Amino acid sequence: MSAATADSDSVPFSDSPDAGSAADDLRAAADGKAPNRVVTAAEEKATALKEAAAQKASQLRDYAGEKANDFRSAATDKFGAMREGAEETASHLRGAASDQWQDTRVKARELHISMEDYVRENPTKAVLTAVGAGFVLGLLIRR
Repeated sequence: MSAATADSDSVPFSDSPDAGSAADDLRAAADGKAPNRVVTAAEEKATALKEAAAQKASQLRDYAGEKANDFRSAATDKFGAMREGAEETASHLRGAASDQWQDTRVKARELHISMEDYVRENPTKAVLTAVGAGFVLGLLIRR
């Protein structure tokens, strides 16, 4: 595409300014002033695109922040629900274990009492049974 067929909006880029603007820039620099700069259409478009990109980036950052907050709140809710369920299960298991422990203690106490009564009623049998059990255990341990 040649420069003659380009749209009227596009300005061909040149590395060197025209002589008049260069002279004005030199005079301004000599006076200690910033040079008067003529803003081209391409520079205006570039500025507009830069501002649009900054605005889109800001919108994207805001959107990402909102989504992160939504995710954080959903995760917090799920964690809270899981924690409540775990606490409920732990409480239930703790209660069941406590009940089982109490039942076992009662049964052990009853067995202890019944064994004492049996030994008092049958002391010879109890002693001979204990000696026999000790003898069998001794034989098993030796092997």
